[in-house]
Amino acid sequence: MYFISPSKGKMHFSAMMTDIIKYIEDLPASDYKIIIGSDSMVKNETCFITAVIVHRLGKGARYFYHKKIQRKIKSLRQKIFYETALSLEVGGMVHRYFADFGFNDSDDPNVEIHIDVSVHGDTKDLIREVVGMVTGSGFMAKIKPEAYGASTVADKHTK
Repeated sequence: MYFISPSKGKMHFSAMMTDIIKYIEDLPASDYKIIIGSDSMVKNETCFITAVIVHRLGKGARYFYHKKIQRKIKSLRQKIFYETALSLEVGGMVHRYFADFGFNDSDDPNVEIHIDVSVHGDTKDLIREVVGMVTGSGFMAKIKPEAYGASTVADKHTK
């Protein structure tokens, strides 16, 4: 799986993770949060973007994104569930990489999954189900307006 860094270009998942770990090790006393969020845009086909953000709390962030093109998906419910599944897939990969690298639960950065749903609008009826998917997978779930990983970072690259 390949990701794109706005500053470093296309890189394999393992190169992205090496970059994230180096970023964390550069200032190890800082607190970090790993944010994963997906968004999509439907035109002739559906473009899904999954963003991985490493946030050095109070001191900036870096992000990477993966683009996946699928057939045109008209169902909002199907799109939201697929976005959430893509985020969970990448979240699992990130968590496993940190575990394999030697981070234990006490020094493993918090991993949040940002879901592109809100208590306002058409997605409000899906919140309980997608938040349940995320928390049931062992991750913290955030919805709009706190879900900037999906609604801002990933959204930027769906256009």
